[in-house]
Formats: sequence, structure tokens, C-alpha cells
Amino acid sequence: MRRPPRRGRRLQEPEQTGPRVNDRIRAPRVLVIDDEGNKLGEFLTEDAIALALERGVDLIEVAPNSRPPVCRLGDYGRIKYEKQKKDAQARKRQAVVSIKEVKLRPKTDEHDYQVKIKHARRFLEEGDKVKVTVRFRGREMAHRDIGEERCREFAKDLDELAAIETPPSMEGKQMFMIIAPKKKS
Repeated sequence: MRRPPRRGRRLQEPEQTGPRVNDRIRAPRVLVIDDEGNKLGEFLTEDAIALALERGVDLIEVAPNSRPPVCRLGDYGRIKYEKQKKDAQARKRQAVVSIKEVKLRPKTDEHDYQVKIKHARRFLEEGDKVKVTVRFRGREMAHRDIGEERCREFAKDLDELAAIETPPSMEGKQMFMIIAPKKKS
């Protein structure tokens, strides 16, 4: 014995993310613009689709919320491709700033300190922000002023390249400060 089909459960078509094209346009009447940007007038949707097929292009809905909706004649594949290229270019131009960390101690020796300065200078020249962390251990916690002085000295040594973005502040047993590269004029 076969089971009767379920009612009320229809497979829904996946939601399309781009503009509606050709048969997907729902409005009964549309305002049509040709590929050069000239207004052709208001058409029934079926007539507009027929006109697009006759010219060998697609009917693309560009302003679905206007009354009547505005549709353009054009090659949808080409428009989609150009948009994809434009988005890729925008992503390529986007500047990604990362934060590099330089760790110090209140008792870091001068040579080691200069090495840390050199690393920070390289990071700043590459356009990255630098997080300067001073770690305290044991009784060093009583001398936070030394750590703050160390941070300020670090920022002063790099002031031609960078500015303090976040002043020195304590977080647990660490003091940190963020310096960002200065804008190039």
C-alpha cells in the first residue's frame, strides 16, 4: 500500500542573490532602458522579454522597488563578470593592518633593547602596528614605573615612524602599549 503524498510541503527554489533576469521578473509592467541608457518606454513584461530575446540580450531588473520596476537590456553574464572583477580589485586594494608584538622586561639589556627597536622599526615600515609588552615577574611588580618608562622610551626612539595609539596600561602581570605607523604625507 502506497502512502499518499504530503500536502503543504513544496520544495522552495533557492534564493537568488543578484538581480532578477528574464523570466524571474514578477512585475506585470516594466520600464525598459536599452544598453546605451536610452529609455524605450513602459512595456508588458512578456513584450520586454521578447524584445530582449530579439536583440540577443537579457532583460535585467535594476530597480525592483520603483513603480513600474526599471529593467535594462544587456548581457547578464558580462555584467556579472565585470562586477566580480571590480569586487576582486576592491579586495586587492584593501589594506590589512596586523599587529606585531615586541616583548620586553624591565631589566632588558641595551643591546637586546636595540634589537627589539630594529624589529619594531621594520614592522612599522611594512605598515603594521606594534604592540610593546613589558612582562613583570615577582618583585618587579612593585616597580611598574620602570615598565612605563621603558614603554615611553621605546615610543620616543620610534617617534619619526610611529605615534602612540594606546598609552601604556597594565593588564595582569603585563604592561602593554600599541604604536601605529604615522600616515605618509
